[in-house]
Amino acid sequence: MPIYEYKCNSCGAEFEKLVFGATEVHCPECDSTELTKKFSVFGMSGVEKPFAGSSGCSSCSSSGSGCSSCG
Repeated sequence: MPIYEYKCNSCGAEFEKLVFGATEVHCPECDSTELTKKFSVFGMSGVEKPFAGSSGCSSCSSSGSGCSSCG
């Protein structure tokens, strides 16, 4: 059950909607179905490995300068 972000092409309203399957989405302001799905950026938590460019060593689990790879 993903949440999508939409922009209404009729009135310009922007909103989020929890979508179940092939549910037809309507604008909450004007009830139009002429919508554009916006690009959504989502966050991640609980990730085990650091992302590229972030601090931390990807080759070991050492939190300090304990291994030769981390330096």
